[in-house]
Amino acid sequence: MKRWSRFGVLAALLAALAISGCAPGTADPDRAAGPPTSPGQPTGQAGAPQPSTGPAVPPFVDDVSPVTAGDVSRSWRPGCPVGPEQLRRVRLGYWGFDGQPHVGTIIVHRTVTADVITIFAALYRERFPIRRMEPVDRYDGSDDASMAADNTSGFNCRKVVSTGPSKWSVHAYGQAIDVNPVENPYLVAGRVLPPAGSAYRDRSDERAGMAVPDGVLVEAFASVGWHWGGGWKSPDYQHFSRTGG
Repeated sequence: MKRWSRFGVLAALLAALAISGCAPGTADPDRAAGPPTSPGQPTGQAGAPQPSTGPAVPPFVDDVSPVTAGDVSRSWRPGCPVGPEQLRRVRLGYWGFDGQPHVGTIIVHRTVTADVITIFAALYRERFPIRRMEPVDRYDGSDDASMAADNTSGFNCRKVVSTGPSKWSVHAYGQAIDVNPVENPYLVAGRVLPPAGSAYRDRSDERAGMAVPDGVLVEAFASVGWHWGGGWKSPDYQHFSRTGG
């Protein structure tokens, strides 16, 4: 009888342990479940926070349209080497110095529109800053006024600005473009054009919007075979042309 009493006591103890949840080999359900989650809180890898992509960048704009005599009434006149019917108005996307995308207009010869679109598409991808882009007619056809406004422009029926013989500028053919004239001045006969460009005479101090050897701007034009005036005896850092003149 004593033997069976001992076994009975042992069985009773084991039963009590099982009821209390502390039996050997029994997991604590609260510990196994881990920390509770809030209602609606995502769990697992699928619920990991996603980085914000921010606003979408507008696509590059390029649009080509014909030019009339009325469009270039301040920059063209009878006797110019090309007529309005040979020119094209090109609307182009560009990044401003404000870090925002803009759309400007430049007038060039019809034979170079593909080059111009390729150039400015590359500049747009690289977010190269341009101050403004308007036909010089907005400045009454004045090259000086356009440069002073730091305006990027193309066609203008005018003669070259130099100490040599008078001849038509490549701009008069619509095959040259001046980019950011203040950041990229023309140094000729002891003058700085425009005068505000004096702050950029030191080309070793590279700043936004400048044309420098092997830089984004120079390489974009070089990619389609255009020439830069930055290496001339009288350097014209703003000037790019199809012909080299």
